[in-house]
Amino acid sequence: MRGLVGRRTGGGVGGGAGRGPADVVGQVCSELAVDLPDEDLGEYLYDCIDLYRMGSKPRCEEVEYLGMVQDAIDRIECGE
Repeated sequence: MRGLVGRRTGGGVGGGAGRGPADVVGQVCSELAVDLPDEDLGEYLYDCIDLYRMGSKPRCEEVEYLGMVQDAIDRIECGE
């Protein structure tokens, strides 16, 4: 599923059966973009974690940012 984390296709709103992986990715990425409007999330969410420079934000913002991105990745991998 790692390859799907960066795709921003679809964007089905609402939950339910019948949603494909692209719909889940689109919805989770859209929600994350709303929660983090000032961040450039890039094409792949894993890059947000892998390329992040520790100490580039105040500590409390850093923890919140990394936690939100990791939560989004986990949701995509679980298909939520």
